[in-house]
Amino acid sequence: MPTFSCTAILFDLDGVLVDSTGAVDREWRDWASRKGVDGDAVMAVAHGVRTIEVIRRVAPHLDAEAEAAAIENHEAGDQTGVVVMPGALDLVRAIPDGRWGVVTSGSRLLAQNRLRHCGLPVPEVLVTSDDVRHGKPHPEPYLKGAEGLGLLPRECIVIEDAPAGIEAARAAGMKVIGLASTYGAEKLSRADAVAKTLAGIQVSANGTGKLSVQIHRHIIG
Repeated sequence: MPTFSCTAILFDLDGVLVDSTGAVDREWRDWASRKGVDGDAVMAVAHGVRTIEVIRRVAPHLDAEAEAAAIENHEAGDQTGVVVMPGALDLVRAIPDGRWGVVTSGSRLLAQNRLRHCGLPVPEVLVTSDDVRHGKPHPEPYLKGAEGLGLLPRECIVIEDAPAGIEAARAAGMKVIGLASTYGAEKLSRADAVAKTLAGIQVSANGTGKLSVQIHRHIIG
């Protein structure tokens, strides 16, 4: 049973705490259809990456800032099909106050709306696309998460569902648990361990100021 010790946990949002796969796919494909862009090409790069960077890759002829703002504002107001991930609420409730945060590639408005829609608390440390110059897989988002918690990067463990997020966490000097929700385990091989579900991750305080993170449903490879 893989077990990690840390001071705090940083969660990705979409695909980790909330299941927004259907909503993300719907939003991007609608946008792609309107703009004459290949929807499959968009979805191949969209997960775990900032909206503005996806647009720059797939449609460099468009005004990426304006398009990203329009997409994210529309997404923030449409939470149809977005649900809490199994085990998410129990897991965050098991973590002491001030010892966890969220680091997402979405906007602050979108993140707050999704958390509230799913009945999850909005943590004090919430790093969004609005707060960084460089998105995942650059380490800046997770470095800002650790800074917000007042911790060194090595004191944090990250839970991520996307390869870009795993690379960001590793580049920041953090251990990372992959969650096989959006991608299969073979795509998450750069993580230190891979869990099937959040329900298979148990967090407990060990009395020394540290958290013990155990993975009960571990996937090898």
